[in-house]
Amino acid sequence: MPTLWSPSSQLHGSSEGTVASPVQNSVGSTQMALSPCSSISLPCDDRDSPDTAECPSVSTTEDSDFEESSRCKVKKRAAKGPPRAAPVAKHRKKQSQVVPSRNGINESVLPTNDLFDAVKAAKTCMQALVDEWLENYKQDENAAFLELVNFFIRSCGCKSTVTSEMFKTMSNSEIIQHLTEQFNEDSGDYPLTAPGPSWKKFQGSFCEFVKTLVYQCQYSLLFDGFPMDDLIALLIGLSDSQVRAFRHTSTLAAMKLMTSLVKVALQLSLHKDNNQRQYEAERNKEPEQRAPERLESLLEKRKEFEENQEDIEGMMNAIFRGVFVHRYRDILPEIRAICIEEIGCWIQSYSTSFLNDSYLKYIGWTLHDKHKEVRLRCVKALEGLYGNQELTTRMELFTSRFKDRMVSMVMDRECEVAVEAIKLLTLILKNMEGVLTNADCEKIYSVVYISNRAMASSAGEFVYWKIFYPVCGVKAVSDRERRRNPQAQRTFICLLLAFFMESEHHNHAAYLVDSLWDCAGSYLKDWESLTSLLLQKDQNLGDIQERMLIEILVSSARQAAEGLPPVGRITGKKSLTAKERKLQAYDKVKLAEHLIPLLPQLLAKFSADAENVAPLLRLLSYFDLSIYCTQRLEKHLELLLQQLQEVVVKHIEPEVLEAAAHALYLLCKPEFTFFSRVDFARSQLVDLLTDRFQQELDDLMQSSFLDEDEVYSLTATLKRLSAFYNAHDLTRWEISEPCSRLLRKAVDTGEVPHQVILPALTLVYFSILWIVTHISESTSQKQLMSLKERMVAFCELCQSCLSDADAEIQEQAFVLLSDLLLIFSPQMTVGGRDFLRPLVFFPEATLQSELASFLMDHVFQQPGELGNGQSQEDHGQIELLHQRRRLLAGFCKLLLYGVLELDAASDVFKHYNKFYEDYGDIIKETLTRARQIDRCQCSRILLLSLKQLYTELMQEHGPQGLTELPAFIEMRDLARRFALSFGPQQLHNRDLVVMLHKEGINFSLSDLPPAGSSHEPPNLAFLELLSEFSPRLFHQDKQLLLSYLEKCLQRVSKAPSHPWGPVTTYYHSLRPVENTAEASPQGPPHSKKRRVEGPHRPREEEPSSQEESLQLNSGLSTPTLTSTAVKRRQSLRPLGKRQKGRPGPGLEPTCSQQLSGSQRLKMSSAQCSQIRCDPSGSGLGRQLTRLSLMEEDVEEELGLLDESYEEWQSGDKLLRSPSPSEHGLDLLDTTEMNMEDF
Repeated sequence: MPTLWSPSSQLHGSSEGTVASPVQNSVGSTQMALSPCSSISLPCDDRDSPDTAECPSVSTTEDSDFEESSRCKVKKRAAKGPPRAAPVAKHRKKQSQVVPSRNGINESVLPTNDLFDAVKAAKTCMQALVDEWLENYKQDENAAFLELVNFFIRSCGCKSTVTSEMFKTMSNSEIIQHLTEQFNEDSGDYPLTAPGPSWKKFQGSFCEFVKTLVYQCQYSLLFDGFPMDDLIALLIGLSDSQVRAFRHTSTLAAMKLMTSLVKVALQLSLHKDNNQRQYEAERNKEPEQRAPERLESLLEKRKEFEENQEDIEGMMNAIFRGVFVHRYRDILPEIRAICIEEIGCWIQSYSTSFLNDSYLKYIGWTLHDKHKEVRLRCVKALEGLYGNQELTTRMELFTSRFKDRMVSMVMDRECEVAVEAIKLLTLILKNMEGVLTNADCEKIYSVVYISNRAMASSAGEFVYWKIFYPVCGVKAVSDRERRRNPQAQRTFICLLLAFFMESEHHNHAAYLVDSLWDCAGSYLKDWESLTSLLLQKDQNLGDIQERMLIEILVSSARQAAEGLPPVGRITGKKSLTAKERKLQAYDKVKLAEHLIPLLPQLLAKFSADAENVAPLLRLLSYFDLSIYCTQRLEKHLELLLQQLQEVVVKHIEPEVLEAAAHALYLLCKPEFTFFSRVDFARSQLVDLLTDRFQQELDDLMQSSFLDEDEVYSLTATLKRLSAFYNAHDLTRWEISEPCSRLLRKAVDTGEVPHQVILPALTLVYFSILWIVTHISESTSQKQLMSLKERMVAFCELCQSCLSDADAEIQEQAFVLLSDLLLIFSPQMTVGGRDFLRPLVFFPEATLQSELASFLMDHVFQQPGELGNGQSQEDHGQIELLHQRRRLLAGFCKLLLYGVLELDAASDVFKHYNKFYEDYGDIIKETLTRARQIDRCQCSRILLLSLKQLYTELMQEHGPQGLTELPAFIEMRDLARRFALSFGPQQLHNRDLVVMLHKEGINFSLSDLPPAGSSHEPPNLAFLELLSEFSPRLFHQDKQLLLSYLEKCLQRVSKAPSHPWGPVTTYYHSLRPVENTAEASPQGPPHSKKRRVEGPHRPREEEPSSQEESLQLNSGLSTPTLTSTAVKRRQSLRPLGKRQKGRPGPGLEPTCSQQLSGSQRLKMSSAQCSQIRCDPSGSGLGRQLTRLSLMEEDVEEELGLLDESYEEWQSGDKLLRSPSPSEHGLDLLDTTEMNMEDF
């Protein structure tokens, strides 16, 4: 019978006629030995660190490994359990085929695809499949075992097979080497990573097959030595291969095999304990009741259990030492993740043997892994351990050692890992009292306000168990239980208020409520307790606490009614389920039933405080307002309308007025039966405000002087009318015409206070918009022209206000003017609305010029450093920045929608570099959209921006010494950023870049010096800016531009005594670099990285000096312990400073290895430089084909490629290559990571 190992070869050595043990060479340097009738003894790999080399045994004893001399004589034992009836084979019995080999010797080849295809299809029950294989094994052990071996080989993606002749004549290492040499697939994909629907379920089926195989063999073949020991030996050898497919698949199989063996070992342990209890019970009986035969039977059974346990431990030791110890630090993250996931299962299921620091340390070390999936598996493995309170008592040392790392993972850069880290700390908090300090907990408290909802919800649960649960006593109670225990609800509210105040995020109650909603929703929906505490006279709450409590009430009502997180919080949930929608409707009704009677009382109590009234008015948005009719609550509606009128008359704050107008809008819907009553109340309120406005306006128009009280009263009335005009159509009250007369007087005389002008402008603007909403196809031409006249007149008023002395009036006029011009732009007729064409309005040139001038004066001011937002001054700067961004966005929309000439964008683009931190995203989006509108014109605008900056600089400093000025260096950085904005599609932009160069050359030589003068032209320094665009040119275009430059220079009457510096710089940027490959059409010259491809694609060869760097073991060491915490964002360095050590514009990088003769690679416009390794010599390292990952070229100019990537990716697709972390086309790689940092 052919076997993988012969016992005699181990005891007596190998002679001339004896085949050497294949197991001794199967794992390389580990030199392991396996016996069909013995356990596996594996010394530690010397590549491990001192801690790693401990190689702890699965057994709790010191000598759990088998001694070879004592195990060689052990015979195979019969099956311990009853024989199972194997099902009848469902297909024809597999027969061996004899085929001639290459050397003329016939070899026996087995059909190996049946088992693999059955597992891949996943249509057959795995138990039936394994039972069928066991039946075949009983008939022919060798053929069945070869079928199993070839199944694992085929699962690796290798189409070669292992024959019986190979087993007879070759060792394991030789077999693996032979398979590696035959592994010349066209792609780096293999079954575990291959795309497509047919491979999606393969990994699950593969793992299920291994699990079922061990389960079905646990009473028979598992303890017979062969074939399990030989299979383990083969998997150990494959797991140390440099072929990624072999290593990945065999590691997965070995780890799943180990997991199944752990379960068998656990069952044996339980049987052994039961046997021991039975033996003790029988022995403790009285002598006359004791049965000697039963004692002897129990002793024999215990001996059998011990032998089986010893065999299992030997197998587990072999897998752990031969596979896990080396593969948990594999360079492939998928393999590391498999190892960590499985060791977590071992420790959790068989804690008696595995729950000790010798195994836990591997999980602790890997918490620092640089890959997200590995860290995630580590945290989830620890969750399973800390979730069991019995296990946590044995993890004190591990917790003290790695607690800091687990706490720091709360701020992991990957949100998914951070979520699981918070859940892990919650389990530690619940099951290990006193481990987490207050400092540790405070790091989690602030996460409840984070934008990611999964993280915030996990942090909310942690806060609940830390702060609320110990006092409230229960996690969630029903409504009946809560009414029985109102003290617990009051305590919860007080603790919530205290936590809210200490967090100092007083404007983020909605985020706090959303974070606690999943774990404490029953408390937050107890609106009875919240409102009773607010309405109670002696509640002993301060003003801040009352305001916070109202915010919590409104936020909980919104959460219950809408079921959505607050604005800005990211959630992966797309829609609500039917159950959630039903609960939402129920909560909405309950909310309305409780708060409709109490809302007028709350408004009456807090009507004097604007910060409390505005959120209370927003509660109407979350009510089911039909309850006013269905439950006969009209009297409460009357009280609410009275309170609304009082609030409007009492307050002038924009937030309160907008909330009141919106609340009245919600009630004024015609479908409600109480519409007439609400409409009457609205008319009364508007009549009151209108009468007051007319009276105050007459006083203003007739008098030349108003005191402060009169000005305040008129301003308050206009603010109220403006807020209601935004939500309600007040056209029938005809208040826009008096406001227009008021604005005309303000423009003509300047006697109107600026406080009055602001709301008057807004009111007229809303009146025009309401007229537009009433226009239809039946509207007469006369009405359209009347509307356009009103719009043009208002635009003239706003244009006059742009030159007002008050900055606030100027900004308001600019915002209203830009919005109105955008509404009446040509986009008005889109969508079949051609009847609106008479309303289209194009601003005159003077108006366009004034808009651009306003933008320069109010937006592009000297950028200031923004603080952290903590002080009032920093808050004011942030608000000012938001207002400037709003102004810039309005101007850019006018450019993109054709209201303003697109050439006016040069006033924006020329500030791109200087104001990148403040407006970079807006300008970048404008540049991208402008390029989509007209590529050629956009390129000319970029050049125009540089011309304008250059002309301004020359007028300020003169033509001499411009290149040494800091402002010129900033212009050069701006030119570089413009060049990068063209993206990698060089062929697509070829004509644009050439056109830009020609126009730039013409501008630089447009103003020639006087005849006979040797002075350089004043615009000649512009060529240095133009040189930044040279890397975007093709070689042929560079030659043409050099000729064009020489022709232009011939117009200079007198040649200079020495070459002009800008001309030399520009000439060097266009001069071709000799002995180097042509620049890739994907972009400017890059620092090249080698890319090695397989023989299926022809590549240019490189000199032999490069072959030395392509050996199999020459992979770069990968640092493992990299930080994964999100760090505070550092401020950007000034972009005006040039990068140190950057080569001049005339220098181009050359390849490290120059090609000559037939080795020189001439690239076409659609090719990249690609290299093939064809090493010579013998041996595995020389015979294998190395497929290296394709890597992107790195742009090294000022680090601006990352910023430019977003500019051109929206217009053109980015040609990217797979990252080194992807399996891609990498077949061979280094197998272990550098663990020095451990």
